Amino acid sequence: MQSPRYKRVILKLSGEALAGSSGYGIDPRTLVSIAGQIKEVVARGVEVAIVVGGGNIWRGVAGSAQGMDRATADYMGMLATEINALALQDALEKQGLEIRVMTAIEMKEIAEPYIRRRAIRHLEKGRVVIFAAGTGNPYFSTDTAAALRSAEIEAEVILMAKKVDGVYDSDPLKNPDAKKFSYLPYIDVLNQGLGVMDSTAASLCMDNKIPIIVFNLMEDGNILRAVMGDNIGTYVGEVKQ
Repeated sequence: MQSPRYKRVILKLSGEALAGSSGYGIDPRTLVSIAGQIKEVVARGVEVAIVVGGGNIWRGVAGSAQGMDRATADYMGMLATEINALALQDALEKQGLEIRVMTAIEMKEIAEPYIRRRAIRHLEKGRVVIFAAGTGNPYFSTDTAAALRSAEIEAEVILMAKKVDGVYDSDPLKNPDAKKFSYLPYIDVLNQGLGVMDSTAASLCMDNKIPIIVFNLMEDGNILRAVMGDNIGTYVGEVKQ
C-alpha cells in the first residue's frame, strides 16, 4: 500500500464549505461527506488538525462594512467558528474517531483551551484536533490561524479545501477562458492577489516554508488524494513536488 506523502497536516475548512449548496448554515450531508473523507485519511496513519472558518454563519468583515465595530464583528465571527467546530466534532465522532476541539477563546464547558504542546500530544495519540476561534484576535482571518497553527504544530502542509478545483488567474465561473495554475510560488500569490489566502497568511506560510494545496472539497476522496501526493488542485510553495 502506498504511504502518504504527508504525516501531519492542517485541513482548512471554510464556513462556506460546510454550508454545501445552500450557502448558509450547516448542511448535514456535507458534514457527513467531509467526516467520511477525514476518516479515510486518519486510517492511513496521518495526523490531522482542522481549522474551521465561520463565514456560513457570520463574517466579521461584512459586519464591519455595515458600520459595526470591527473588533466586535470579528469576535462574533470567532463564535461562529465554535458552532462549526462542534458540528464537525459530532460528525467525526459518529465516524468512530476521537476528537478534541481546542479554542483560542476560553470556553471550558465545550472545548479545551489551545495549548501548543497539548495539541501536539493529541495528534501523536491519533486524535483529530479542531482549532476554533481563529487566532483569538480580531483583524486576523482563519486563513492566518491555519498558517499560524501549522507553524506551531510543525504541520507539513496546509490543505485548503474549497469549492473550486484550484487557483485560476480569474474567476472561472465568469470567465470560461480562465487559466488554472498547477503550481504557484508564494511570491506570485502575494504579488498577483490571487485569493488563495489573505496576504498575512500567505506571508507567514512563505516565511516558514509551509506548502499549500488548494483543491476541490466537493469531489469525494480529494482530501486523501491530496495527502497521498496525487497531482490535484494547485500547489503553492517554493518548488513544486
